Order: sequence, then structure tokens, then C-alpha cells
Amino acid sequence: MIAEHTPDPCAIVELRQYTHHPGRRDDLIDLFEREFVETQEAVGMTVIGTFRDLSDPDRFVWLRGFSDMDARRTALATFYGGAVWKAHRDVANATLIDSDNVLLLHSARPGSGFALDQSAGGLVAAMVYPVGEWGALAFIEFFERTLEPALVDAGSTVLATFVTEHAVNTFPTLPVREGEDAFVWFARFVDRVSFDRYRWAIDAAAHERRPSQVLTLAPTARSKVR
Repeated sequence: MIAEHTPDPCAIVELRQYTHHPGRRDDLIDLFEREFVETQEAVGMTVIGTFRDLSDPDRFVWLRGFSDMDARRTALATFYGGAVWKAHRDVANATLIDSDNVLLLHSARPGSGFALDQSAGGLVAAMVYPVGEWGALAFIEFFERTLEPALVDAGSTVLATFVTEHAVNTFPTLPVREGEDAFVWFARFVDRVSFDRYRWAIDAAAHERRPSQVLTLAPTARSKVR
């Protein structure tokens, strides 16, 4: 008997970084966690993780997942055309300077996305690397051979790895960053000290391959990734 294939509800992931007016980040987080979690998931999205950026008091970082690009289009059209968003969008948008910093991603390897049934404390860190002339596969192999062992040695748990999804944006009302080829990893550290120890180790291991962005993230109360 052939086993049925179970679709991955987070085969496509948006990494969204919002810049807020000074002091307004928590206003958006409070509204988001009260009004925008269940209502997005009810129309077919998964709100994977929501975070305060520890390095920028005015940046909110979050991730949401979709089973495929067609499902993304349908879910986004339903949510942003719906009553809940229309009722609260003016308040949400008033906190924001920019909401267009969005990377569209898919898992670097089959099964390398987030496992959402795990819960633990600590710091979540992420690094975004430009793939450049290497190509995605070569950079994935470089991560697995060189960077991931350094993460483990620093006491970290790798949570997920992704590469850029190059499909056409099926919901152009919400822009995504285009013309980029990135590799992104997420990992959990016990605390900031262990992360700083990893940064030293990774700088030694990576040589000239430097990330274009480093995120140190504190999960909000309702984040699935903790």
C-alpha cells in the first residue's frame, strides 16, 4: 500500500521584518497577538514565529507559512479583504514606517523547516547569507559541513534552514524582496553568551563568507517558535 503524501503547510515561508515608529513596536505586537493570529490561520496560513529584535527596539520580525504559492494567494486575498483586517488596519499601519522587507523562502532540504511542536526557552538567532555565485546547493553543503558543526559546538540547536523561493509573487499587493538569492538559518541558543561564543567560532570558520544580516530574536508570548 502506497502511503499518502501529506502536504507541508509551511512549504513556503515569508520572513517579514517591520520597522516601527519609535516606541510603537509593542502596540503592534499587542494588536497582532489579539486580532491577527487565529484570523490568519483560519484562512490557511500558519503564523510560525513572532519576535522582538533585541538589536533594534523598533523592529518586529515574524514568519508565516503556506502550503504553496497558490494557497498563499488565496489566503492573503481572503485575510486582507476580510473584516478583521479592515477593522484594524489603520491602527496597525499607524505603527509602521516600513513593512516591505520580506524574504520569500522555502526549506533548504526536505524537512529542514520549523518543527512547531517543540517548546523551549532561550534566544533565537538567524543569519541571512547572500548565496552569490556559489548557488544554493553549494551554500547548503557549506553550511552543513562548516557552519552547523560550529553551531552545535556552541551549544545551539538548529531550528530551520531556508533558501530563496524564486516563484513569481502571487500577491503583488504585498511586495517581497526580488533579485536576491539567500540562505537563511535559524537556531536556538541558551542565552546571549552562548550566541556570542558562536559568533566568534563562526567568524573563524566562515572566513570571507559573511552574513548580510544577523538577527537576535526574543519570541513574543504567542510565538510558536520559542
